[in-house]
Amino acid sequence: MARSKTTWQPGSSPNPQGRPSGTGKVAQLRAQLEQHLPDIFSTLMTKAKDGDTTAIKLILDRVVPPLKAHTLPVAFPVSGDSLSAQGAAIIAAMGSGHLAPDQGAAVLAALASQAKLIELDELEQRVAALEGKPV
Repeated sequence: MARSKTTWQPGSSPNPQGRPSGTGKVAQLRAQLEQHLPDIFSTLMTKAKDGDTTAIKLILDRVVPPLKAHTLPVAFPVSGDSLSAQGAAIIAAMGSGHLAPDQGAAVLAALASQAKLIELDELEQRVAALEGKPV
């Protein structure tokens, strides 16, 4: 089905100011809700005080932010020049309790990323050597 062409030119509008803010259906619903918020909140609090777990959860979810884990920096010896030796040291630190499992996983992921970067550098140098270009 073909669309009809507009009667105005592209870039111009019959209503350049746009719709005034606060005149949409959502704004109207919010305004109506705002009138009843004190009663709604009072009812919700009463239900929560009476032990309604859904009301309690709703209040806590909206008022109290969820707790986030905070990890502290940890220093541990990483011996060895090879990446595999460094990975083994990280795993040993996790096994001995010097490094939390989630921290160890993050450090191992960083080590794996480092290995990929080293591999790309070496590959770039090899290609440059084959092409006879300076790196």
